Parts: sequence; C-alpha cells; structure tokens
Amino acid sequence: MEVSSSFWIGFIILVIALLSLDMFLFNRKGTVIDVKRALWLSLFWISLAFIFNVGVYMVFGKESALEFFTAYLVEESLSIDNLFVFIIIFSAFKIKPEHQHTVLFWGILGAIVFRAIFIFAGVALIERFAWIMYLFGVFLLFTGGKMMFDELNLLDREKVDEPKDPNSNGVVKIFRRLFPVHEDMSEPVFFRRIDRKLYATPFFLALLVIEFTDLIFAIDSIPAVLSVSTNTFIVYTSNIFAILGLRSLYFALRGIMDLFHFLKYALSGILIFIGFKMIFNHYAHTADWDFHISNLSSLLVIASFLLVSIAASLIWSGKQRSMKREEARLRKRVF
Repeated sequence: MEVSSSFWIGFIILVIALLSLDMFLFNRKGTVIDVKRALWLSLFWISLAFIFNVGVYMVFGKESALEFFTAYLVEESLSIDNLFVFIIIFSAFKIKPEHQHTVLFWGILGAIVFRAIFIFAGVALIERFAWIMYLFGVFLLFTGGKMMFDELNLLDREKVDEPKDPNSNGVVKIFRRLFPVHEDMSEPVFFRRIDRKLYATPFFLALLVIEFTDLIFAIDSIPAVLSVSTNTFIVYTSNIFAILGLRSLYFALRGIMDLFHFLKYALSGILIFIGFKMIFNHYAHTADWDFHISNLSSLLVIASFLLVSIAASLIWSGKQRSMKREEARLRKRVF
C-alpha cells in the first residue's frame, strides 16, 4: 500500500492540532483531572481513533482498516501497563496531581518522536532481513512468559508498589553527574535559573524517567504491532492515536484500578500469542503454506484476553469488597 506524502503531512498537521487542543483546552495548567472528566476525555480519544479508522477504510480499504484497528488495540492494551509505572514514578518524585498532566504531555510528545524512529527502523530491518521476524517472535514469547512467571511468583506474597527512592534510578544518577539539580518544586517548571546558573528540577527528572520507561516498553510494543502490519503509515498512526489518549487514560486509571487487577495476565497472553503468530506466519510464508493466522483472528484473541481479564478483575474486586464488609461487621460484633 503506497501512501503519498500528502497523507503524512495531513496526519502531522492533525497531530499538532490535537496536541494543542489537549494542552490548551482540555487540560489547563494547575487543574486536577477527576475520574469522570478523564473517562469522558478517554472516550473522546478512542472515538477519534475509530473515526480515523473509518477514514482508513474509505481510502485504503478493508484490510488496511483491520490492520489499523488491530494495531491500535495492541498498542492501547500494552500502553495500559506503562500507566501503572507512571503512577509509581509520580509518587516517587512527589509530583502533585495538578502538575502531572504537564509532565505527561511532554512525555507523550517525546514518545511520538521516538516511536517514529523505532517504527521506521523496525520496518526497514524487516524489509532488509526477513528472518528478523523470528527474532522478534522469540523475544515476545520470552517477554510474555517472563511477565506471566513474575505475576504467578507474586501470588503467594503481597504486592508492594511503594515508590522507591528516585535517586537510586540509573538514569537519574547519570543525569545528576552531568547536570546540577535543584530540589525546588514550588513551580511546575523543568529548569530554573538561580544565581545565573541553570538547574534541572525534579519535574524534569520525572520526565526523563518516563521517557526512558516508554523506550523500554516500546521494545515490546513495536515488534508486537509489526506483527499486524509492516506498513509504516498504518503502524505509526495507530501508535500515535493510542499514545494521544494516554494522558486521559492515566487519570481515569487512578480511579478504576480494580478493573485492571488481572491485566498483566492478559498482556502476557497477548505477547505470547503475538510472538507465536510472528514465528508461525513467517514460516508459513517461507514454506508456501496456504494457512496463516489472520489479523481478524488476532483481533478476536486479543479482545478476548482483555475482556476476560476485566471480567475476572470485576469478580475479584466484588469479592474483596464483600470480604471487607464482612470483616467490618465482625469487628462491630466483637467491640
């Protein structure tokens, strides 16, 4: 599928307009986004992606539209895992809720640039070295298996999400050696000039860690999306639409954590399935087999993993609430 430069220019203009809308209208500085508002904004970004998907269907056809939707769902589901880490990062750096959206905005802006580099490099590697699909597939199988093992390993002990000392982070340590840091957090700025000397602030350190974390997650998500399509326009646009809604999704996630208690099991299953698909489909292509795992089948499997994890999480949270009510009732009887 050939995509003319006019489509790329139009998409870039659209992204700039949406970022401006998000920064200056939807999320103004110094305001705390509550769960209700965040859910409505998340619905807006998801609806926008669906509208764009309709446009892809009308211009490029059914197959491209299916690729876009599947790639968007993969990236959106894998991005949710990032958000749990962002919550810990903000807690570690003691970033107030009213300042978090500013840090996230610039974090998303950086992610848009770095994802472009990763995607174009990934597609170029696949076109030049087709066997790299096996490497990507094995990597996703390993990542998914490790994620599943880590979660199962936590079943017999309490999960602790206490934020660690941010200064123990390797990226922060290196940056502090290269650039002076001032601990003043009275204003949400990344740099401050004090006595004619420029200092970074904890806000910039948080941004730095978020960008680095996103790069680590991109190592998983980009190969996963490339299993759906190797068309740079489809892969990049689906990635960007998923990333654009991350900020709203983050604030919504803080209030509906119970919906994602079993998310990591779903994500590990998705990564394992995609890794298997990459290996199987590439071998089927080289062996000239008629059978392959279609994007429609992939979409159904990925959606099933997510729906089952949400249903299980709802059941789990309901049981937890019932247990707490019963414990409270028994304590009242005792005292």
